[in-house]
Amino acid sequence: MLKIILFFYLFNCFLFSNEPITPIPQHVQVNQDKANLGKKLFFDTRLSADNTISCHSCHKIQEGGDDNLQFSFGIYGQEGNINAPTVLNARYNFRQFWDGREKNLKDQVASPIENPIEMGSNFPELIKKLNKTEYLELFKKTYKDAITKENISDAIAQYEKTLITPNAPFDQYLRGNKDAITSEQKEGYALFKSKGCISCHHGINVGGNLYNKFGVVHDTESTSLGRYNVTKKERDKYYFKVPSLRNVTRTAPYFHDGRTKKLKKAIKFMADVQLGRAISDKEINSIAAFLHSLEGDLPQGKE
Repeated sequence: MLKIILFFYLFNCFLFSNEPITPIPQHVQVNQDKANLGKKLFFDTRLSADNTISCHSCHKIQEGGDDNLQFSFGIYGQEGNINAPTVLNARYNFRQFWDGREKNLKDQVASPIENPIEMGSNFPELIKKLNKTEYLELFKKTYKDAITKENISDAIAQYEKTLITPNAPFDQYLRGNKDAITSEQKEGYALFKSKGCISCHHGINVGGNLYNKFGVVHDTESTSLGRYNVTKKERDKYYFKVPSLRNVTRTAPYFHDGRTKKLKKAIKFMADVQLGRAISDKEINSIAAFLHSLEGDLPQGKE
């Protein structure tokens, strides 16, 4: 089945594009006033019930867009049960969250704010709180109806849309600079395609555009049921949104349950349980080198 999917995808790439991965644009269009307001909200701990947790607490812009923990901590020191995905380049994901329960960035904003383990707030109380702060005037300047759940979500989503990481060496290579990556990285990219990694990790985000079963060849003993939690369909058990591999060198630990801390171990694990293919240490090193070429320019932090 994997070979059929890989053949079909590579055939389409041959027809319509030179490569199955496309570079991130240098700039994106957003409503800058809304994005500026969303940035302020993104870094503000007042969005949480106890004023200790912000969006940035789990999605650190200068550290790969996540928090480099197996599971994040929310209000009152509560620990979550799923690895925080990167917010960087999230605008290019076809759905949001590991189980794909939200269709876009705007829709996903409410979930962490309302989650009792994460930020533990609710919008009626949050709106009351923000109406007593400088946000009242800021929202009035930007939105006709001032502070609402819709407008809070929209502002944060506008900011998150700006969080792209252009100019990765591999993007420069795709744009024609053949010296932008090393010979080992070129070899790693060739292996990435020939081994079958490309069948799930392709497109502008090198992933983020389909669901796949975690453990195609071998059982992974995942305690999370993935997409099944949304659909309740047996066939969706252990299916997760394929993560983006952009800046993957900055986002350890890996997988939805953060089970693996080392990139090369993650590569070996994928070869074993997803592809069922032998892979040598040299090949792992080359693929890891290629993944380093996906490190783009990080957005500015809070200031």
